[in-house]
Amino acid sequence: MKRQTPYGLCAALALVAGAALAQDKPVTVNLSSQNASGESGTATLTPQGDKTQVVIKLTGAPSGTQQPAHIHDGTCATLDPKPRIPLQNVVGGNSTTTLDMKLGDIVSKGGAINVHKSGAEVKTYVACGDVK
Repeated sequence: MKRQTPYGLCAALALVAGAALAQDKPVTVNLSSQNASGESGTATLTPQGDKTQVVIKLTGAPSGTQQPAHIHDGTCATLDPKPRIPLQNVVGGNSTTTLDMKLGDIVSKGGAINVHKSGAEVKTYVACGDVK
């Protein structure tokens, strides 16, 4: 006798497999300019086994200024001001951070990647992008 697998179970397994595959590929977050900063670019989150590398590249960033960057809860429109995950400061438009967490764990919680004007002006946001 041939066993049949319920359609719902097959669909659920396909969704789980698809989500797992998607988490094995880099995720690019577009960072849009905020507060007329003229700074915009991307944050690329790349899985590295149990770790994730986050590379921020901004155009229009000032040279020599250290700009704090974080992943916050919420979205760019409704940002929780308390950072969830600190990232390396952006200097000259560039930042690279290796996090001790899987990409899937970061993406599943969502949030927003946010860059601040400087350490002295952390309340001024210059670029932000929603993690989807």
